[in-house]
Amino acid sequence: MQQFMAQLQQLFAAPGSGPVNWDLARQVAASQLASAGDPAVTPYERNAVEEALRLADLWLEPTSALPSGIHTSVAWNRNEWIYKTLDVWRKLCDPVAARMVGAMGDLVPPEARAQLGPMQSMVATLGGALFGGQLGQALGSLAAEVLSAGEIGLPLGPAGTAALLPANIREYGSGLELPEDEVRLYVALREAAHQRLFEHVPWLRGHVLSAVELYAAGITVNREAIEEAMGRVDPSNPESLQAMALEGIFTPEDTPAQKASLARLETALALVEGWVCHVVDSAAGDRLPNVVRLAEAFRRRRAAGGPAEQTFVALVGLELRPRRLREAAALWAALTEHRGIAGRDALWGHPDLLPSGDDFADPEAFARAQLDLGDLDDFDFDQLGEAGDEPGAGGEKPDAS
Repeated sequence: MQQFMAQLQQLFAAPGSGPVNWDLARQVAASQLASAGDPAVTPYERNAVEEALRLADLWLEPTSALPSGIHTSVAWNRNEWIYKTLDVWRKLCDPVAARMVGAMGDLVPPEARAQLGPMQSMVATLGGALFGGQLGQALGSLAAEVLSAGEIGLPLGPAGTAALLPANIREYGSGLELPEDEVRLYVALREAAHQRLFEHVPWLRGHVLSAVELYAAGITVNREAIEEAMGRVDPSNPESLQAMALEGIFTPEDTPAQKASLARLETALALVEGWVCHVVDSAAGDRLPNVVRLAEAFRRRRAAGGPAEQTFVALVGLELRPRRLREAAALWAALTEHRGIAGRDALWGHPDLLPSGDDFADPEAFARAQLDLGDLDDFDFDQLGEAGDEPGAGGEKPDAS
């Protein structure tokens, strides 16, 4: 036992605090990208990204009452995406990983805990390394596919920073057999639209992230799956950690509260993505020759879940699929028709004004409903959302489920 624990101590001596060894996660992701390739961003690509985002913001002006939310326009390579988004991943993954580490500690028999003494902390170190290695692999795969900072509907990047990944856009465009500059501009429109929402609706960032956290709080740990996973660890072979699979370790609780949490999360993601799809397609409709093909390709990409969903399902049992994306887009279109752009976007002024999941069934009825929105002509969209400025505000909306 002492020899085994000594090997573990040497194996997992890499620095790291908390339930996830994030240093190991970064190392694994960087190693994976080094093998797959991470093309450097050229000066031409940086200029092309800046120009695309500038043009996208101009095109969005007539279709959105929210002003530009871009303070900085950047082109990232894949490693930069990982580095710039890691803080949000940490916030989302640490709580679930902590439950896994706790469950691993519980697997040690009570009589053995007394014998292990201070060495019991090695179990937590093992859990942090296990999760960090798996997370690094997932982030490395995700970095090779995401097209922009806001693509998966979560505010992963720094506030006010619009970012595109030229290498990934180039590969995605070639798969669609469409001109790279047209695909880049469509991605820039989506990124600029996301920035308008998250920059000028102050409560939205906390609302979406807290919806993720609330759902994650109801995810349970399958102890039998953890015991099986631990049995596959070879303390003399560090690569055995990366070869392990965590699928099946985390499962959502089948309770009314958890179902309500999932409904709130899906509604939040669908409303954000539906608004982005509607305003982007309105802005690009008469300007991009292949806008119909691009719009449909992106809807399929998001509706299928894509790499983001695979990452969360494998690691924390959480899906980020906006299941009702088309319904949400239709609802925003109906609101535009009946209330105009200002009336539509005024709904972002407070989470209680937004449609609930039930409203998706009859967009026309919701769009025609009379709400006391005040004098929209004098509505200050620069201060939109101050009434709900508390982080996570609106997460308790009773009818959002």
